[in-house]
Amino acid sequence: MKRISLLKLCVLLVLVSSAQINQQDWEITTTQIDPGSYFGVTVANGMVGLISSPEPFRIEDVVLNGAFDTYGRGRVSNIMRVFNFADIEFVNPEFTEEGKNEYAEMFSAGSIREKSQTINFRYGTFISHVEYEKLSVEYKIRSLRHLPFTSMVEVKIDAKADIDISPASIMEAPEILRDVLNHYAVIDVPGHTRVPLMTSTALSPTGKLKVAASSAILFEEGEHLSLIHEERNYDNHRLKFSKKLARGESFNFTIFGTVCTSENFSDPRNEAERLTLYAYLEGKERNIKRHNAEWDDLWKGDIIIDGNAEIQKDVRFALYHLYSFARVGTSYSMSPMGLSGLGYNGHVFWDTELWMYPPLLLFHPDIAKSLLEYRFERLEAAKANAFSHGYKGAMFPWESDDAGQEATPIWALTGPFEHHITGDVGWAFWKYYQVTKDRQWLSERGYPVLKEVADFWVSRVEKGTDGQLHIRNVVGADEYAEGVDDNAFTNAIAKVVLGYATEAAVTLGVKPDPLWATTAEKIPILKFKDGVTREHATYNGETIKQADVNLLSYPLELIREPEKIKRDIDYYESRYDKGGPAMGFSILSILYNWVGEAEKSYKYFRQSYQPNLVLPFGVISEMAGGTNPYFATGAGGMLQAILAGYGGLEITNEGIIQRQVEIPKSWVKITIKGIGIDNKTFTSE
Repeated sequence: MKRISLLKLCVLLVLVSSAQINQQDWEITTTQIDPGSYFGVTVANGMVGLISSPEPFRIEDVVLNGAFDTYGRGRVSNIMRVFNFADIEFVNPEFTEEGKNEYAEMFSAGSIREKSQTINFRYGTFISHVEYEKLSVEYKIRSLRHLPFTSMVEVKIDAKADIDISPASIMEAPEILRDVLNHYAVIDVPGHTRVPLMTSTALSPTGKLKVAASSAILFEEGEHLSLIHEERNYDNHRLKFSKKLARGESFNFTIFGTVCTSENFSDPRNEAERLTLYAYLEGKERNIKRHNAEWDDLWKGDIIIDGNAEIQKDVRFALYHLYSFARVGTSYSMSPMGLSGLGYNGHVFWDTELWMYPPLLLFHPDIAKSLLEYRFERLEAAKANAFSHGYKGAMFPWESDDAGQEATPIWALTGPFEHHITGDVGWAFWKYYQVTKDRQWLSERGYPVLKEVADFWVSRVEKGTDGQLHIRNVVGADEYAEGVDDNAFTNAIAKVVLGYATEAAVTLGVKPDPLWATTAEKIPILKFKDGVTREHATYNGETIKQADVNLLSYPLELIREPEKIKRDIDYYESRYDKGGPAMGFSILSILYNWVGEAEKSYKYFRQSYQPNLVLPFGVISEMAGGTNPYFATGAGGMLQAILAGYGGLEITNEGIIQRQVEIPKSWVKITIKGIGIDNKTFTSE
């Protein structure tokens, strides 16, 4: 892991904080755009992720949810970069050589007087602004929330002198795509206009998927400019035009772009062009209105912190990312890095069910339902995985790809042995029923999964000479513990979901398998002589990667007595790897709050994300000083520290209830809006 000095970390935190505090409640603006220490921010709509770049008017990557193929790291199926349709460039117009030099100088680094970048997380908008000597340019991008495959780029140019400009819209293929073909056509729309469409098609690395993207330039009403299409090489073509501007004059244009694959449509080129044409004919203002309305609906689920503006912004920024990385009506889940890049190959881990899913379930059960649908649709793959390992029921993969197969690189022991993931999935399914009380869903989706999960654990245990049923040779939630027996969290999640399967059967009037209850009863939770829960059979105080035993108190609530919770957290607190993943410290924050130790709770709340902020926007990395943002898992943990810790929210068979908790002394009040299917409001003071 790459580490940074304490001094450098403090400087980073000060810079990030100053960028936040000086802006409006829903924006983070930075003027410190250093390519050497730049970690971009993402605008996404649950399908298309656009990652910002330090370069003006460019996007670092475009990531499409569900677009997987086998290439690169680990010889496994990985999420892909797809066509980038959002870049613009100011190309040389047809001037004399002297004019060309003058034009290049106008857009040179030396001509820049001021530049800034802003993320508006109220409406999922990224804005780059550059002040040159002779003009200013604003570049604004949205991954349109109402159109899952389509994005929108607005460009506004203000002239400070009489100038000639020649902007170009770029369509570029990443290096992994093959057999790239570029197309250009002008579509005659009866009663409307002639719409120029720039389109590219390609195959994914193995040819598994057809990939297509299309874009069109929309000028302001009444503006008619000649367009020139140029193909620079097989992976890059552009559509350019020229415009004369007088001093003080402004000029605007909009680019609509769509990207999709044969994962989504049988003819992705046709669909990409149709969707781009649709957005074009809807127009700029109508698209902005519909996009903003979707975000208004999302933000009905909100956390309001009175008394600390900095943390208020941090909390909303975390929630923004979870909202950006998922959407209703899909069967796609969330990777630890969401749609912020290619981190962890886009695979789905326990990070979804235990860390990112709970906040979404509380605020937007409909989005949570989509995440569960991902698992349900891959239930047969999980059953095949159990069969191939000699077990019954369903064994969900540690790293799941689009097909639901085990996609962990072969050299990692987590793939064959981190079995608690199957319990995590079952846990999440029952929690959805507790929140929604949707019996039809429980019958058609929830119980079929819980039954297979329970059958897996019955087949997974081994009877010992002590008469107990042991779970041997696993990797724990603490991944430093490999090949251990009776791992605390693994055993606990098995016990809990075996109980949930029984409850689900009884709820539906189905006779539960009696082996579920007897198996759960005989799975041990190991203890030291002083009563502290032992992490595994051979654990003797070693450093742990992240929360394991403490997860038995939250979120499993298998250990509920305050004195027992305190005994476990006091023992393991000093054994956490201080450079470990962000989310472990959020568990300490919750539990110390529950046992009445407010100072420690607040300490670990801040530690759960603040050391992990990176420049220039304060996006969260996995580790303190890390370089792999955006770590949506950490955001989920931090949000749970607010919701379950300082908000006191708990999901039970009676629905969502609130326990009595304390908030930090420096805070005045927490208001949590839009909770559950009834959109309830809870407060803590």
